[in-house]
Amino acid sequence: MKKIILLIILSLLAIVSIIFIVNKPEEKSMTKIRLAEVAHTIFYAPQYVALEKGYFKDEGLNIELLLTPGADKVTSAVLSGDVDIGFCGSEASIYVYNAKTKDYIKSFAGLTKRDGSFLVSREKYENFTLEDLKGKYVIGGRKGGMPEMTFEYTLKENNISKDDLTIDTSVDFAAMGGTFISGVGDFVTLFEPSATKVENEGYGYVVGYVGEYGGSVPYTAYNAKKSYIKKNSKVIQKFTNAINRGLDFVWANDETTIAKTIVDQFPDLTINELAKMIKRYKDNDAWMKNTYFSEESFNHLQDIMISAGELTKKVPYKDLVDTTFSDKK
Repeated sequence: MKKIILLIILSLLAIVSIIFIVNKPEEKSMTKIRLAEVAHTIFYAPQYVALEKGYFKDEGLNIELLLTPGADKVTSAVLSGDVDIGFCGSEASIYVYNAKTKDYIKSFAGLTKRDGSFLVSREKYENFTLEDLKGKYVIGGRKGGMPEMTFEYTLKENNISKDDLTIDTSVDFAAMGGTFISGVGDFVTLFEPSATKVENEGYGYVVGYVGEYGGSVPYTAYNAKKSYIKKNSKVIQKFTNAINRGLDFVWANDETTIAKTIVDQFPDLTINELAKMIKRYKDNDAWMKNTYFSEESFNHLQDIMISAGELTKKVPYKDLVDTTFSDKK
């Protein structure tokens, strides 16, 4: 009798297990995306919000974020297929296009609309103006990169010639802060958190925001090869949706709320330090309202490149910018 009861129980358990397996809801399949970012900076806060709030996961995307310093290196990673999506200055797509690359890269979503660099001085200025740069030595960034070109454009727009100062373009982006700390230069242009770090450690003073001077441009944008966008249009749309939600969040919330959201991305910083940096960018209107960037802003970027001597004529907006996926509101 006991054996019969045991068999009945085991049979019932087996039936229940089968029912559970058959009716178990399928887990949402995740698509892995390898994303190369040109720098890890508070300037890209909306992207980190999208990661930390799970906006990419909501879209079924599993993001592998890879730090790849230098727009040239990001572009190489995209073209070689080492990554799926690149995040860097929009000038990179123009260089690739002009190199007659058949499967060139196109930008499909923007994030920042101004230069992200702050001007850091070795000496303290009570009322700094760009005129104070005359006769000084400035570590400006890589030649042909957006930080350096925007800085030079800013000078020209304020009637300051490159001959009025020394601009060092030999230092790699990632080494600029360390080079300045070592004693090189009177000024350096740095993104956050590097600018505040130099200031907090007593090596310099933040005296200006280059983005304030340079105007609105699609400064950093997401790009991919034409072939990838064509074959993975749904993935690109989902990715863009997540970035848009990140942008919505940073504009709808104060700096402290944003800082608490992304603090795990910057474990060496406190909430208060992060909030201070976020406020600097937010007060200076550094981020786009949504991922769409206009032909006008793209042409302004090309004006800056022409002014820097890195471009002889403008390239077609429609060839290099895919607005299919962006919110145009």
